[in-house]
Amino acid sequence: MNEFKHNFDVHSFNTRHRADLFPPTITLSKYHKRIKIFNHLPQHIKHLFYNIKKFKAALKKFLLLGSFYTLDEYYDWNSMSDLGTLI
Repeated sequence: MNEFKHNFDVHSFNTRHRADLFPPTITLSKYHKRIKIFNHLPQHIKHLFYNIKKFKAALKKFLLLGSFYTLDEYYDWNSMSDLGTLI
């Protein structure tokens, strides 16, 4: 997480995607894949990145309930209601 900046580090606008990771200027695909995966997480999980213990617990619960078999399935989920009782 220390390698990446967040949108709120780059600008001061209070947008709904301010907790998303800001893509670095380098063109390495491994960084872009990691950023894309993080940015598709639900907002309440992204806001836990400062507390690694809570972040890992919430992420594990989300992934177990989602049962994503491919990255495409993960990218295509629409809302928390798709995942049942995760909230």
